[in-house]
Amino acid sequence: MLIERLSHKDFSALAQLYKSTLLETVLPFWQNHSLDRECGGYFTCLDVQGNVYDTDKFIWLQNRQVWTFSMVYNRLEQRSDWLEMARHGVNFLTQHGRDLEGNWYFSLDRQGRPLIQPYNIFSDCFAAMAFSQYAQACGDSEAKEIALQAYNNVLRRQDNPKGQYNKAYPGTRPMKSLAIPMILANLTLEMDWLLTTECLDVVLNQTIHAVMEEFLDPESGLIYEHIAPDGTPIDCFEGRLLNPGHGIEAMWFMMDIGQRRQDNTLINCAIDTTLTILERGWDNEYGGIFYFLDRMGHPPQQLEWSQKLWWVHLETLVALLLGYRLTQRDDCWQWYRTVHNYAWSRFNDPDHGEWFGYLNRQGDVLLPLKGGKWKGCFHVPRALYLGWEHTQAML
Repeated sequence: MLIERLSHKDFSALAQLYKSTLLETVLPFWQNHSLDRECGGYFTCLDVQGNVYDTDKFIWLQNRQVWTFSMVYNRLEQRSDWLEMARHGVNFLTQHGRDLEGNWYFSLDRQGRPLIQPYNIFSDCFAAMAFSQYAQACGDSEAKEIALQAYNNVLRRQDNPKGQYNKAYPGTRPMKSLAIPMILANLTLEMDWLLTTECLDVVLNQTIHAVMEEFLDPESGLIYEHIAPDGTPIDCFEGRLLNPGHGIEAMWFMMDIGQRRQDNTLINCAIDTTLTILERGWDNEYGGIFYFLDRMGHPPQQLEWSQKLWWVHLETLVALLLGYRLTQRDDCWQWYRTVHNYAWSRFNDPDHGEWFGYLNRQGDVLLPLKGGKWKGCFHVPRALYLGWEHTQAML
């Protein structure tokens, strides 16, 4: 019924779908199954029914879950159980998450002992997001300080994110990664209440320049994942890599900045790029968006290139809804309907809650899990919240 309504742009039904799924199935799934009451923090390795199958704790996912429950507390409803969920993660992370120099580890064992060193800055990125949102929720001054320390870590290390843990031989094939300016764009908007206007403008200008002038190829209209330091393409596996999900997620970050600045040129350029990536990344035989592609059509080095991933489709839905909300462009709506019909019919699990993470190329569930080393309480609830927010605004 809902799929039929989409052709009529029934934003009321869509808003209800997003909000009810978030409140009635997704958030309760994590509240019921992820809490480690004995050692603190969250379990993220959860099977289809929510049973724990591994107890290691990954800093990205711990911080992302703190952010999620703090965010819904701040933006949706000030429910004490949501704030308590966030506090549970904050207490564990404050005690165990960082080394003596303030760098955030990648993973810990169940008790909080370090397993993997702080080998890149993405743990710091999500710590800054999490503690900033939590500080907004409860006014905690220590959380605010931790958020700023983590954010400054990111700025300090952005040119050499892996530092001493970088495996690449220096000087032979230097390259820059889209992931850094992309995540900084979103993170900086998240941190705006803690930053000076000058800092905010400088960092956002840098991210716009990097994403839209360096990583966006003007000839193909595609976003490259890696480029040379001077901005030129590189003909190697990493240089030819296309990650449609990353590119599209970066575009809704650009739209978000454009909305803040009332910059219609930036908004429409980001929409055009989103649609170009979709045209290239859509699987015309089986439906869905490929995980990885080679920009020259060669075989990608990633063996999982043809899988269909939850976050790729969710971030695409967010980008298309935001693009349509801001411009009323019909091409955004037509693509939104296509991606919606694919994603909701395959990833969503109405029986046990939450979404499956990984499908094979044909669209069948590949791994019967709801959480793991990379999938936690973040992309699904964030997209559902934003989906509700955008559709509600169009009523």
